[in-house]
Amino acid sequence: MLKSRFFVLLCIIVTSLLYTSCAKRGTITGGLKDTIPPSILRSSPDNMSTNFSGKEIHIDFDEYIKIKDINKQLIISPPMKNQPEVVPSGSASRFINIKIKDTLQPNTTYSFNFGQSITDNNEGNPYSQYRFVFSTGAYIDSLTLNGGIKDAYTRETDNFVTVMLYEANETFNDSTVYKERPRYVTNTLDSMVNYSLQNLKEGKYYLFALKDVSNNYIFNPKSDKIAFLKEPITVPTDTVYQLDLFKQKGAFKAVKPTLATSNRLYLGYEGTYDKAVTASVKNGNTGEDIRSVITNVADKDSVQIWLPREVKADSLQVTVNQTDTIRKFMVKLKELKASDSLTVDAVQKGGLHFRERFTLKTSTPLISIDSTKITLINKDSVALPFTQKYDAFKQQLVFDFEKEENQKYTMTLMPGALVDFYDTENDTLVYKLNTRTYADYGNLRLTLQNAKRFPLIVELADVKGKTYATAYSEGETQINFDAIEPNKYILRIIYDDNKNKEWDTGDYMQKIQPEEILYHPKQLDKSIDIRENWDWEEIVPLGN
Repeated sequence: MLKSRFFVLLCIIVTSLLYTSCAKRGTITGGLKDTIPPSILRSSPDNMSTNFSGKEIHIDFDEYIKIKDINKQLIISPPMKNQPEVVPSGSASRFINIKIKDTLQPNTTYSFNFGQSITDNNEGNPYSQYRFVFSTGAYIDSLTLNGGIKDAYTRETDNFVTVMLYEANETFNDSTVYKERPRYVTNTLDSMVNYSLQNLKEGKYYLFALKDVSNNYIFNPKSDKIAFLKEPITVPTDTVYQLDLFKQKGAFKAVKPTLATSNRLYLGYEGTYDKAVTASVKNGNTGEDIRSVITNVADKDSVQIWLPREVKADSLQVTVNQTDTIRKFMVKLKELKASDSLTVDAVQKGGLHFRERFTLKTSTPLISIDSTKITLINKDSVALPFTQKYDAFKQQLVFDFEKEENQKYTMTLMPGALVDFYDTENDTLVYKLNTRTYADYGNLRLTLQNAKRFPLIVELADVKGKTYATAYSEGETQINFDAIEPNKYILRIIYDDNKNKEWDTGDYMQKIQPEEILYHPKQLDKSIDIRENWDWEEIVPLGN
């Protein structure tokens, strides 16, 4: 009996050793990756409930979940003045609890769209676009309005665009969007360019969209882009409404000037600065006029006012005129360093493309240009004719002349050719310029088809939107861009309805829509590839 037990035990040990020696070595894996989003087990009250009068909503899930970016992702329609408390925030839980802190409107359908904010705890699988809907009345409003969003100027559209409906009733006026929240809202969230307003009640509405920087459902023209339809729409409808977002410039409004240097002021402004705006400066003590010049500050909403270097006054009176509006400012003077003396920089360094005009940028504004002290010669020392034009506002002196292939040019400005606002003359300036061959460039031939109207502007831009060449058509359908630098390009076609040869944005209060823009190619990942020594022909369809 003892031997029998010993024999059985020995067999077990041997079998175990044999099994272990045959086992394959490896690492322990966790199995297939979880790609299934969480599911809802139950909620209190039930989703799509009617006659809701509570202050709390509880939702249970089948696994641990997390809530992220709730402030951006959660869209409540109609919007609530006091945002509800949503827990948990940042920690894992098997439930969501919503505490309502606002007074609910009677007979109203509310929807809570969580966007992409709900994910499972382990793999981050989102419960995408989960909507919890209830009504304080006897039924759920079920009408829908669909449409699209695009930017009025650029090819790419902003994300997180708010789309809003205001009831078209006797209380609505043009100022409502500046001070009151809408009846219904939705949001395009991260990357969508389409919108869907759901659970709407039958009626007439005004439709808006905002790139709502403050996230308060109120239009702030200083920071927000807006899109609107002039006339109210009727729900239900099968119409798909396109909204074009634009940043309106608004009316010009001067801001109190500040001292940049002892002889230069910065004049900031809101809105649009144009040629109708003028500014004058007087001695704040005596009222005597002080000589001044206004020039641009690049890429800023301000201009600079140049003054004589020695102004004997304690203060200055700056008067800004714009059409029928006059604003006067007093500026206290103080000891500051004066502006630098005249320097001249070339915009083009060395190489000059055939489509370019040689441009000089001055540090101070010019008052005199003596072309008899300016010479242009080629590599054979032959003097060449040229023309020049001074843009006083931009402080740019632009030269134009006929350019040849593989040529070397020398432009010389002798002393006294330029005289600035402070009677300072230039020293001798010499600029060397080279051209290449036409074979180094490409040519683009465009055929415009089905244009809706004229005139129109055709802009050749790189894929980032920078404009390289422009053509203006009052009816011509054949557009040629010759000697184009090799690059990938897009076409921006602008319907110039006011015929001022530039794109104009819209204005909500004046009910002006931005001028229409079309892009070719329409696809964001497509472009026109211009190569060296190529003639490229492109048909550009502008209509359906």
